[in-house]
Amino acid sequence: MPTVSVDKEDLWERLGQTFTTEEFDKLCFEFGIELDEDTTEEVEAAIKKGLPAERPQLKIEIPANRYDLLCIEGISRALRVFLGKGDAPQYKLVYPPGGEADLIEVTVSPETKQVRPYFASAVLRNVTFTQRSYESFIDLQDKLHQNICRKRQFVAIGTHDLDTISAPFRYQARPPKDIKFTPLNKDKDYTAEELMTVYETDRHLGKYLHIVRDSPVYPIIYDKHDQVLSFPPIINSEHSKITLNTRNIYIDLTATDLTKLNIVTNIMSTMFSEYCEVPFTIEPVKIIYPDGRTVITPDLSSRPTPAHASYVNSCTGLTLSTPDVQKLLGKMSLPSRASSTDPDEITVDIPPTRPDILHECDIMEDAAIAYGFNNLPDTFPATSTVAQPLAVSKLTDIIRHEWANAGWVEVLPLILCSHEENFAWLNVADDNNTAVKIANPKTLEFQVVRTSLLPGLLKTVRENRSHALPIRIFEAADVVFKDTSRERQARNVRHAGAVWCNKSAGFEVVHGLLDRAMAMLEVPRIASTDAKAETGYYLKERPDPTFFPGRAATIFYRPKPEGPPAGALQTIKTALKGPADLEIGKLGILHPGVLEKFEIGYPCSALEFSLEPFKKSMPAMWTNDDI
Repeated sequence: MPTVSVDKEDLWERLGQTFTTEEFDKLCFEFGIELDEDTTEEVEAAIKKGLPAERPQLKIEIPANRYDLLCIEGISRALRVFLGKGDAPQYKLVYPPGGEADLIEVTVSPETKQVRPYFASAVLRNVTFTQRSYESFIDLQDKLHQNICRKRQFVAIGTHDLDTISAPFRYQARPPKDIKFTPLNKDKDYTAEELMTVYETDRHLGKYLHIVRDSPVYPIIYDKHDQVLSFPPIINSEHSKITLNTRNIYIDLTATDLTKLNIVTNIMSTMFSEYCEVPFTIEPVKIIYPDGRTVITPDLSSRPTPAHASYVNSCTGLTLSTPDVQKLLGKMSLPSRASSTDPDEITVDIPPTRPDILHECDIMEDAAIAYGFNNLPDTFPATSTVAQPLAVSKLTDIIRHEWANAGWVEVLPLILCSHEENFAWLNVADDNNTAVKIANPKTLEFQVVRTSLLPGLLKTVRENRSHALPIRIFEAADVVFKDTSRERQARNVRHAGAVWCNKSAGFEVVHGLLDRAMAMLEVPRIASTDAKAETGYYLKERPDPTFFPGRAATIFYRPKPEGPPAGALQTIKTALKGPADLEIGKLGILHPGVLEKFEIGYPCSALEFSLEPFKKSMPAMWTNDDI
């Protein structure tokens, strides 16, 4: 949840009354936000000591989807309406005297499709800034950049003094060597190539360079006289920077996601339109795309959404009438009107500042907040249900309990690991079709989603080398594989794995652990003299680079035949074709090279196999009481 710092006295002035810390904390709780800290005591203590101190601040935690509350302007408006001290503002688009023909135009170049294809703009006329409102304006940009904009990857915001630039504007994409301007807070020109080097070590801007660095063209915005406005998503121009004396503000937004672009455009323009000479008025801008399509931004039209008083009552346990529900929605800045044909239906006009409302359930939630969660009646559910475990979860618990009873210790390592741990350290080559890789990992430790339980188990042994031998640990959890046939392009597979570490290798120990697991799953062992067995499991020696040569085996499982008994012809076909045995896992003595990479100084044996094939053949006698 983002935290917004607001000036305490400024907020009291906007709300028209003062609160104690406890009173404001209660108000925040009732509205659905949270007072994290009141710095009044710290400021007073600093003043008594003669130390410099800022004005008291209130640090308020905001839900991540309430972009309209990321600044003092939005918080104060919402709380005033909630307290019944005013109505929700009506945001309006105000056209120049000549109408749409006189709107500022921005022409989008076709080359921008290669990097950031979407563009939006807005103009705030005759703005009056104070130091605090100016700082709030800048802080809102930063909050949006870090939140919905995902660190400028989806949307980047630029703000300019409109009186220093000349319309119409051009949004283009050029090779970096062809872009040259004076960036914000610099005193000389740089090419875009040079800026990549200049800002490489910059703590604030360096983290955004990767967004466009590898692109053949960089986005750039020019005015009529080829004066650069902005190099999104990196830096604005020094020429058009905003100051406290700025009267007319031009806002540009570039994006890779159209939905998020529209949300951010509306939030930026509506939050600070209250400082315009005519409050809550915004001048739109005409965007001309390469295909000739024209878009007027921002779009401040409300979004009619149907709701029903009966639905609100059924979810909250209340017995509210339609006018009662309308009154509650009004407290949450949601204007509504009753239907002329259905007395139960309400049409709610969702304002442009509330993109978080997607469904009738969101409207119901706001009505419940306005009523007061603590005031809702306490009732028992009309129905009572008991959950049952999934088949694979049931199998997992049986294995976990049995191995724990055998004296093995369960561990819970992370599901993410480094690329080396998942492949190179196990002497396995990466075919680029197996593991799900993290696009922008924060550290080298979390590069891929594991495809085996062994890296986590071996790291656990490494971190517990000081413990007495033997170390015997196990895990029963998911691994993940790429699967292009699935909607999410990946699938989870439940594995069970164990590692034995001692002065001797202990191959027979993990072998016995496997036999015990199969006995509990009621899967018989197929002996070498019983190759025609109907079902069961068996081991077969096979070279594996993770294990010591000649000391590795593959685990095969022969599932029970499905359906009615096969006829004579089918029996003959099956005999000729051979049974459909599944390779489900492996066990053996780990290779010394693997142990060396994981910094383990004792021999280890390991076991790992999949539980997925056993889901269909779970014995009917197993019940919830068994686990």
